[in-house]
Amino acid sequence: MSSPLSTYIVEDSPVIRENLIATLEELVPLQVVGSAEDESTALRWLAEQGKPCDLMIVDIFLKGGTGLGVLQAAQKLRPLTKKVVLSNFATPDMRRRCLELGADEVFDKSNEIDTLIAWCMQLAGASSTNN
Repeated sequence: MSSPLSTYIVEDSPVIRENLIATLEELVPLQVVGSAEDESTALRWLAEQGKPCDLMIVDIFLKGGTGLGVLQAAQKLRPLTKKVVLSNFATPDMRRRCLELGADEVFDKSNEIDTLIAWCMQLAGASSTNN
C-alpha cells in the first residue's frame, strides 16, 4: 500500500482550513502534516529539516504576509514539493505571478475545488507508482 501524500496547508481562515482538510483527507489519500495562517509560521515550518512534505496548498492573502512569499521561499527550501495556490483572487495576472514563483497549479476557491481534488488524486496516484 502506498503512503498518503504529506500535505501542508497555508490558509488564514479557520473555517476554510478545517473544511479543506476534512474534504481532502476524506477524498484523497493524503495526510495533513501541518498548517499555518500567516507567512512567518509557514516559513519557519519550511525551514525545519526532516519534515516530509509532498504537497503545499497555499492561499495568497494571509493574516500576516502573503502566500507569494511562502511560494518564493518554498521554491528554494523545498524544490521537490508540489505547490498549489488556492485563492479567491485567482485572476489571470495572479495566476501568472504564482506560476512564476513556483506554483504547479492555481485554483479558484469559489469554483475549482473539484478540480483541485482531481489534481490531488492524480498526484497521489503518480506518487504511489514511484514508491
